[in-house]
Amino acid sequence: MTTLGTGLVRGRRWLRGHPLAFDGALAAAVLVCMLCASFAEPTQGHGPTFGVRAPAPSGVLLMALGAAALVQRRRRPMAVLAVTGLLAAAEYLLADPPAPVVMTVVVALFTVASRTDRPTTWRVGLLTMLVLTAAAMVAGSSPWYSQENVGVLAWTGLAGATGDAVRSRRAFIDAIRERAERAERTREEEARRRVAEERLRIARDLHDVVAHHIALVNVQAGVAAHVMDRRPDQAKEALAHVREASRSALNELRSTVGLLRQSGDPAAPTEPAPGLAVLGDLLDTFRNAGLPVEVACTDRDGFPAAVDLAAYRVVQEALTNVRKHAGPGAKAEVSVLRVGPTVEVTVLDDGTGATAAASGTVPGARRDDGGGHGLVGMRERVVALGGTLTAGPRYGGGFRVHAILPLTSRTGEPEVPGPADRTGGRA
Repeated sequence: MTTLGTGLVRGRRWLRGHPLAFDGALAAAVLVCMLCASFAEPTQGHGPTFGVRAPAPSGVLLMALGAAALVQRRRRPMAVLAVTGLLAAAEYLLADPPAPVVMTVVVALFTVASRTDRPTTWRVGLLTMLVLTAAAMVAGSSPWYSQENVGVLAWTGLAGATGDAVRSRRAFIDAIRERAERAERTREEEARRRVAEERLRIARDLHDVVAHHIALVNVQAGVAAHVMDRRPDQAKEALAHVREASRSALNELRSTVGLLRQSGDPAAPTEPAPGLAVLGDLLDTFRNAGLPVEVACTDRDGFPAAVDLAAYRVVQEALTNVRKHAGPGAKAEVSVLRVGPTVEVTVLDDGTGATAAASGTVPGARRDDGGGHGLVGMRERVVALGGTLTAGPRYGGGFRVHAILPLTSRTGEPEVPGPADRTGGRA
């Protein structure tokens, strides 16, 4: 049974790859059936009687021509239907006894119905049924009310209906297959998009963690080296801050890298970064590094996790830029305020920048180091939540970072670059 099933599958596959051979075999089978029917004489008993009559030469010629036309039924279905229809009509006028050429019309009409649309099937099928039935009733050898004439109507109608059903089923299967392929493509694209977004988010988190803590470590290490000989107590305090900053960096890096584990690992955290609940600890690290930071207003309750994280990261990155670029003696001011359906995060400073002070340029102008990603990362993080971020020099000196985050996060569209991105800003 298995060998037989495998042979059938292979044979069906070969016929699909060679449609002309299949049509030739079908035409030969139809010709054999017509010849057998032309030798049969219907009787009132059990089945037909053979050997009573024989087909006329004209009938054999018409049957051969009709069967030969079926070989081209896939390439020219309408033409084949027209040819077989004319041959069937001619059979009623010329052949005596009649030959069943109408069998070729049935196959041709089935092909047209299975390869065209339903309106075409209705028009062509009705025309074929009416023409052949009328020819059989008017020119046939049987009385117009005989069941053979009604059989012509029934067989042609059945061919059109069957072909239309096959076409509908084929279209339904193709639609299901296309829908499945589209769903598969969409699923793959969605998976790639999620991987890219997760990779970008992890990259932003790593940048925020490394930039913030390494900057603090660098500052405190410089202070410790400067006062090591004259003020050992102050040097010890600076080294303690270095140890605390490095420990915090390691903890956050460990949490972020934990996202790269297997998805089923229960130890992998879901949120690698802190939020506004520990904003005071963040500000203390900057104060310990020598940057005076004042808090104008803070509202930390009831924020969504994504908004809470984004607000924290904006403050962290903005203060890191102040510490790196604002120059000595700079002061910073932080404000986190709920305004209606949004949260506004503002970080201001009054620094002039080390390069600006040295070159005597306009106060507030800051030179970009050319390799930073801080502003870009902040902007991408805010825009991803559907918010906006502006960053640029303040009038009279200093720098301002202002982010507006919606409490109902959504995917944001790409934002037009702000002045700081076009003319140069902090890294």
